[in-house]
Amino acid sequence: MPAINTAIDTTLVLELITSIQADLDRLRGMLQPPAQEFDPADPRNKTCDGKLTADGVECCYRLFDAGHSRYSVARAMKISFAAATHRLKAWRKAGGQQRQRVRLG
Repeated sequence: MPAINTAIDTTLVLELITSIQADLDRLRGMLQPPAQEFDPADPRNKTCDGKLTADGVECCYRLFDAGHSRYSVARAMKISFAAATHRLKAWRKAGGQQRQRVRLG
């Protein structure tokens, strides 16, 4: 019986692995939710006495901009429903979605 040559070109295999990994990363990115530009649970959104900082107020307003309810804003920001209601009224008074956005950070 003749010997079978089983030598594998490693560069081709490595290119194939790289191609497959790139496809998997692209698919993973399609399945993951988009990263938020702000974090409602960020501890910097509140002062040490529990009041919202300027960034916390803007974060709250952006949640309202996105169509969240007072209840969901209260849960996300870890504030009371009454505080979320107060912020909703202030958001509406500031112009709602037409208000001037403040830069976070």
